[in-house]
Amino acid sequence: MTLPTTDRTKLVIGTRGSQLALWQANYIKSLIEERCDLPVEIKTIKTTGDKILDVPLAKVGGKGLFTKELEVELLAGDVDLCVHSMKDVPTDLPETLIIAGIPPREDARDVMISATGLGFRELPEGARVGTSSLRRIAHIRSQRPDIEIVDVRGNLDTRMHKAESGELDAVILAAAGIRRLGWGDRITTYLSTDIMISAVGQGAVGVEIREDDEFMLALCDAITDPVTMACVTAERVVMNRLQGGCQVPIGAYCRYEEGSDDLLRLDAMVGSVDGSTILRVSQTGCHEDPTALGEAVVAELTEMGAEDVLSAVREAHTAADLLA
Repeated sequence: MTLPTTDRTKLVIGTRGSQLALWQANYIKSLIEERCDLPVEIKTIKTTGDKILDVPLAKVGGKGLFTKELEVELLAGDVDLCVHSMKDVPTDLPETLIIAGIPPREDARDVMISATGLGFRELPEGARVGTSSLRRIAHIRSQRPDIEIVDVRGNLDTRMHKAESGELDAVILAAAGIRRLGWGDRITTYLSTDIMISAVGQGAVGVEIREDDEFMLALCDAITDPVTMACVTAERVVMNRLQGGCQVPIGAYCRYEEGSDDLLRLDAMVGSVDGSTILRVSQTGCHEDPTALGEAVVAELTEMGAEDVLSAVREAHTAADLLA
């Protein structure tokens, strides 16, 4: 691989400071170092989402809770690239910034951790389950309205310990972060798409750069997995067209259709937080046009009444309205 010439003497990665964020930044650092001779530094930046730990994110409002401060430094030229969990990245980026690199994805599923080892459907009536995700809450309430939802924030280990110690009956988290940190053996149950459709971009790590940075464009192209990029693109079309975010219960999970080399399957959902309405769509489309697949899924969800469901969620102004 031949990279464009650059007068840089080093590359600086901007990242959040959590254990998982630093793992992801170091992962991208290693991929870059395999392909260029420049030294790579990591700069930790505290985001709004990192500062607010006592309130569910759905109640905070706004977009870019885990990305905005990183993007400010990228636009200023203080860092050369930002590394994000793709599920945290809004679909409308600041002008002149782009997601240019996405390496191979980890397992995109949600998982459950419990001290008893019971599966989702086997949890006892009235079980206390921890999550701060409106998407997960909608799924849970639609299938197990007897379950008590408990808001949990903080680092992964802290949240897992709440279930392993018996403080909660279970917590629901993303498989990817747990596996990346080497804790896969602590996972009790992998939740199938039939139970819970993953968040948009879940399990994928993205590299954000300035769109006119030819050196970084070429470098990102070299570390990108085309399959993951296509799948995440389809998912983000769903989020973008439905104007979603962490305040809206939307899920989308795309992967290659089993046994096919050219078909993608995209499952998507829109739900009410109380679980009374869950709209689900599953379609296939050509891997060469993931945007078209995403738009087809949005069209079907819209026909089913997705806009009415989402409008009701957006019009909820109080914490009680959202999470009661």
